[in-house]
Amino acid sequence: MSQHLIQLSYFAAAVLFILSLRWLNSPKTARRGVLAGAAGMGAAIVGTLLAPQIVDYTWIVVGLVAGTVAGIPLSRVALTAVPQRTALSHAFGGMAVGLVGAAKYIMWRQQSQLSTFRMSAIAVEVILGFLTLTGSLMAAGKLQEIIPTRPITYRNQNVVNLLLLATAVAAGVYLAFFNHDYWPAFAVLIALSLAFGVLLIIPIGGADMPTVISLLNSYAGLSAVAMGFVLDNKLLIIAGALDGSSGFILSVIMCRAMNRSFTNVLFGAFGQVQATAATGEAKTVKSATSQDVADILTHADRVVIVPGYGMAVAQAQHRVHELYDQLTKRGVDVKFAIHPVAGRMPGHMNVLLAEAEIPYESLVEMDDINPEMAQTDVCLVVGANDVVNPAARHDTGSPIFGMPIIDADKAKTIIAIKRSMNPGFAGIDNELYYDDKTLMAFGDAKQVLGDVVKAVGGEAAIH
Repeated sequence: MSQHLIQLSYFAAAVLFILSLRWLNSPKTARRGVLAGAAGMGAAIVGTLLAPQIVDYTWIVVGLVAGTVAGIPLSRVALTAVPQRTALSHAFGGMAVGLVGAAKYIMWRQQSQLSTFRMSAIAVEVILGFLTLTGSLMAAGKLQEIIPTRPITYRNQNVVNLLLLATAVAAGVYLAFFNHDYWPAFAVLIALSLAFGVLLIIPIGGADMPTVISLLNSYAGLSAVAMGFVLDNKLLIIAGALDGSSGFILSVIMCRAMNRSFTNVLFGAFGQVQATAATGEAKTVKSATSQDVADILTHADRVVIVPGYGMAVAQAQHRVHELYDQLTKRGVDVKFAIHPVAGRMPGHMNVLLAEAEIPYESLVEMDDINPEMAQTDVCLVVGANDVVNPAARHDTGSPIFGMPIIDADKAKTIIAIKRSMNPGFAGIDNELYYDDKTLMAFGDAKQVLGDVVKAVGGEAAIH
């Protein structure tokens, strides 16, 4: 009877996981997708707890309590910290996979139950699990700026990385086909996997973290697939395959958005360009007050707002919504231009704007909004930087050369809200700020937008 219940729980979980991904495809059904995913995980846990092999639940309860204690604070982080929290989740997943693989190796070695297949699955599981652990910790450190966000490079880094990975794989092959019991090779495999995860991420700059997050998601899924083979658990294989494939597809999309080849990402060979210093004669910018910004916006027919990480830091998304409401009430056509890598994780801006209850139909992807930019009266850039830098089109020496950008410079007027003239993650000046059509509104985005909203509201009251 218990076996039937287990299989039924696993089947329900698999169906719910598939439906969750399907529903997460659309903002209208995303909430349902999240609930389906949570319900699927609940079903999977219930099915696992029914396993007849479990004779003592003590340590399971301890793990449940420890996970709950750690999970509740992680669920309450600010939206600006979601990228690094996501990276930590990947780290926990990688650590769990790696530890399960190590435990199975020790147990089966003691019981002389290791086979070529089992050892091969364990080797793949441990390599992917532990490199995901350390790689995710490095990504979280860069996102939190505990570790420098700039690329940390060294001579022949790709050669060193490939040698580490090749040696770890060689150790796994040796264990699988020649000597299952040679534990020093297993220790080397673990150590090199941990080191590879670190060296894979540190040469990558902070501007490329959205791609890294999606890539680590793929690694975590693939490691879960390997763990499913080790534990002979079909649900783990299904869930891991869904996670790994979706992460892989998202990584490809992000690579295209950053103009990076997927091969470069796999081997940590991108994001290596150091910050470049501004050269040539001194440039000047035109500044504007909040009242100036309000006057320009209220006299526009079409406005495109480009959100960026600066908006997230200032937590200005609710002020953006207030401005959106004020302008739309006056008959202004307002849209939001969303760059695939704006922020620090895929969909970062979408999440922030959804939290502020901005209608999702007003959010337009980069490829769809760019043809409209030449007919746009005002492009309001809120905390975005590299994703609107025209240097990406023509400066072959720029770190972002070739990266698709939002064509903010083609609008009739550009207004950029920014704390200072400091460069973005790519470490270069933004040509857009020096454009004759650009006005800079310096200050905290939340404060500046609050003043603009008041000014727009005041004009509405007068009229």
